[in-house]
Amino acid sequence: MNDKLPRSLISDLDSDRFGVRIGRANISNFDEWAPMLAACEQEAVRMLIIRCRTDDFQSIHRMEAAGARLMDTLVYYHRNLRKGTWPDELKKNIIRPMQDSDAPEIQKIAGEIFRGYLGHYHADPKLDHAKCDEGYVEWATQMCMNRNPSREVLVAENASGVLAGFATMRLNDADEGEGVLFGVHPAFEGRGLYWSFMVHAMNWCRNRGAARMAVSTQITNTTVQKVWTRFGFELTHSYYTFHLWFD
Repeated sequence: MNDKLPRSLISDLDSDRFGVRIGRANISNFDEWAPMLAACEQEAVRMLIIRCRTDDFQSIHRMEAAGARLMDTLVYYHRNLRKGTWPDELKKNIIRPMQDSDAPEIQKIAGEIFRGYLGHYHADPKLDHAKCDEGYVEWATQMCMNRNPSREVLVAENASGVLAGFATMRLNDADEGEGVLFGVHPAFEGRGLYWSFMVHAMNWCRNRGAARMAVSTQITNTTVQKVWTRFGFELTHSYYTFHLWFD
């Protein structure tokens, strides 16, 4: 494989899920395009998932000319955790760290929460939608399995102990924490659970010394972006996600 490209070009999880050889890559420079295509040919990649900055027009135009199709736009927000305060919970909800015994229920509700969620997988008509749903379940499962001092999974439960949602966080480095994947079960919406998750996630990041917190979502997911701005987050940058099929 070309030395300029990451060794992790092949996405084993995606390849196994969809039954075709799938690669993943981020483009940070126009000059990476030709070596990337050569690496895909060498690795017999059938479909390549590519992310690039929304202002990298040279790479965007080159990908479009090669037949890549835009699948989603990711927006990133950041918040300085060392300045100002953030709101309290709207309603007092039961939010706690997950226990190992919660993992099967988290997997189950992840399937309910993200069924049909319009990310880059579901936007691609060539991918099986049922298998697209499985991607979010796998993502939640991986977060549950890889908890450590720099990764945490919080759960919300009702008074009867029924899990109503989950939130996953991680430290990207000593200065930055990130809210990775949050979800509230449709049956429990309207109870301020997402708001509570944000309060607890920000506290988790700050208590571990992070100076800032990052969150991201699809540009069409305006509901959570409105919440983030009320917590003092500001839009910082964005990425396009393209799929390129080598048919």
